[in-house]
Amino acid sequence: MQGLAALVTGAGSGIGFATAEALLAEGARVAALDLAPPPACAGLLPLACDVTDGKSVATAVARAARELGGIDVLVNNAGIGAQGTVEENALTEWQRVFDVNVFGIVRVTQACLPHLRRSQRAAIVNTASIVSWTGLPRRACYGASKGAVYALTLALAADCVADRIRVNCVCPGTVDTPWVQRLLAASGDAAAGRASLALRQPLGRLGTAEEIAAAIVYLASPAAGFVTGTALAIDGGMHGFQLPRA
Repeated sequence: MQGLAALVTGAGSGIGFATAEALLAEGARVAALDLAPPPACAGLLPLACDVTDGKSVATAVARAARELGGIDVLVNNAGIGAQGTVEENALTEWQRVFDVNVFGIVRVTQACLPHLRRSQRAAIVNTASIVSWTGLPRRACYGASKGAVYALTLALAADCVADRIRVNCVCPGTVDTPWVQRLLAASGDAAAGRASLALRQPLGRLGTAEEIAAAIVYLASPAAGFVTGTALAIDGGMHGFQLPRA
């Protein structure tokens, strides 16, 4: 990734922050966008950005392109979660989740595409989810939004191939992130909740943000130059197979 300029949304914590760090370690210059971006360090440009606000997105992307000397890689990672059935989530919650998880990708991608078209090694990586293609209880709103991310990834790959912009997504399983930690803390029995989540993955544990970041960096890098229109499952085997219950 030496010499490449990358923009990562949702980079303030969790998978986004781990991705920004991994890109830096591979030699990229990185713009880290978030409502609360991480501290600045060598090679890292922190930028406050609200992906639900078109003006905020345009301002952040323009500054990133100017200070990094262009944009070669876009990682659309910003997202929020929701628990509930189709009846339990109010329509306002559906709108809020889609505004971040889907329309946020649309806004940032629209702003970045003119810069990506000028790159010789352009790539977009979106963060989808296990729920993009596997139904889980009480994830109707969140699952629908991440299903849209998966479908949007494939459509973008088809639309961008003529511009030689590769587009892929990752579909993480349950990852030990601040959001999951908050859910467990609110569950009343965090230890039992964590054990249940771990057992849901055939490998028997939660994923780490660093493991997801490593996959994102691979898809964003020239090493994946023949990879586009792909969804990479990083879920401990959850989507691919299920072990017999004891």
